[in-house]
Amino acid sequence: MTRVIITGSKGRMGLALSACAPQHSELAVVGQVDQGDDLAAIIARCDAVVDFSSHTATLAIADLCARHAKALVVGTTGHEDAEKSRITQHATRIPMVWSSNYSTGVNTLFWLTRKAAEILGPGYDREIIEMHHRLKKDAPSGTARSLAEILAAVRQQQLAKVARHGREGIVGQRTAEEIGIHSMRGGDVVGDHTVIFAANGERVELTHKASSRDTFANGALRAAQWVVRQKPGLYDMQDVLGLQ
Repeated sequence: MTRVIITGSKGRMGLALSACAPQHSELAVVGQVDQGDDLAAIIARCDAVVDFSSHTATLAIADLCARHAKALVVGTTGHEDAEKSRITQHATRIPMVWSSNYSTGVNTLFWLTRKAAEILGPGYDREIIEMHHRLKKDAPSGTARSLAEILAAVRQQQLAKVARHGREGIVGQRTAEEIGIHSMRGGDVVGDHTVIFAANGERVELTHKASSRDTFANGALRAAQWVVRQKPGLYDMQDVLGLQ
């Protein structure tokens, strides 16, 4: 039995995790923590912490997990690179799964995006479009950033140098090197992501649309059950699913 504590338990994903947990017979939620609660007071109960709180809280949660030798599943997004680096340093002491998206379908999209980029090559322009609900605070989404990182890695590019976040005004012709990333917000959209490969005469589009947060919650719970059996290290959902 894998014992987990959920941080960010009153948020959208926290509630989805609690609702989906009974479907996992080998897992038990032994604690739920939200703003104002004391994780340190109950962390001894668990084998793993599943964090869907806030990017501002992740470092403190990782520190606590490392001190108590508890595995960590990170589902929060919006971290700066320096912040993420400080958090992932704890992977030398504990097993940690960090993924921008825990959906099995989205991780299949990650895999397909890499394969498509490798097959189609530099003759195709690359664009990413994502849409989420109006309450989402960060842009682009963590999933869109992961997709852009995959596209950049295939061509051995530095994403910071080739990313183009939207276009306005006289921006000149599109370069072959850039990766367009476009964020839309509205309504209650759970998460839509499309990767476009466009060339003269044809276009390839890979799309994933989520209609329920349950797909993310079930994936994160699956990751928690997997990570407690691993050695200290930094993993992602591709590792959990055996897609690496």
